[in-house]
Amino acid sequence: MRLRVEFTTEPFDLDEAPAHAVVARDVIQGAELDAVDVGPFGNTAEGGADEVLTAVDALLRKALEAGATRVSLQVNVLGESGEAVG
Repeated sequence: MRLRVEFTTEPFDLDEAPAHAVVARDVIQGAELDAVDVGPFGNTAEGGADEVLTAVDALLRKALEAGATRVSLQVNVLGESGEAVG
């Protein structure tokens, strides 16, 4: 099974990326995922279910430890075409 995760961390800081956002991005970029898209207002990654779930666990723990007060995420199951199912 393949999954796509989309996430943001808060609080936002428009002047520079807060520590929790940098940590979350580092976790996702360092994970064994197939596709990673890091942006200023949201991040997306795709990969096998085990790899995505492992990365999400690390992302939540490390972002909260680094000062995130909210982490919003969405996880979708991907079909064979790469599109979200349902």
